[in-house]
Amino acid sequence: MITQKNIFNRVPAFLLIAGMLFSFTISCTNDLDTIKQVTYDPNAPDDVTKDLSVYYTESGTAQVNIYASIAETYSKPRHITKLKDSVKVDFYDANGVITTSLTANYGEVDYEKGEMYVKDNVRLWNVKDQRELRTSKLTWNQKDSTIFSNDNVIVKSPKGIGYGTSIVTKQDFSYYKLTDPRGKYEFDQ
Repeated sequence: MITQKNIFNRVPAFLLIAGMLFSFTISCTNDLDTIKQVTYDPNAPDDVTKDLSVYYTESGTAQVNIYASIAETYSKPRHITKLKDSVKVDFYDANGVITTSLTANYGEVDYEKGEMYVKDNVRLWNVKDQRELRTSKLTWNQKDSTIFSNDNVIVKSPKGIGYGTSIVTKQDFSYYKLTDPRGKYEFDQ
């Protein structure tokens, strides 16, 4: 049997709990503009990805695979993705076999220009010919598949070593053109 004394003991406890919940609900409601003022940084990336791996395919066959430890994508002022803490790009032939690998410490993909710029410890490696290009920075033009650098370059292969002040090549690094070439290199013809 419930007595009046028991009802009065339960009502204040119930009102106390309801008041606390109501108070908690009001205190946790935030104004979106207030949140933006506290957390919004106009220079922050729109998206951050760790361990990025992106495949570009054509008719189901891999053409390019881009890896990066950290990728930060920005939409303003230009649409770019900054690739940090190691970058690797694998280029494939029509049969899906890796022909060339490009590695660097840092890179940027500029979507408007259709180019990728890499710098710091840049290495381009042709698997078949065991040819290696070393430079401080270079650019890969995705539209015409060319790679170029206007910095000093070193080209090493089993046939020798060559130096130049710039280079232009295709992404498969099957041939190349050095500016101001010097060094010791064995030619087929």
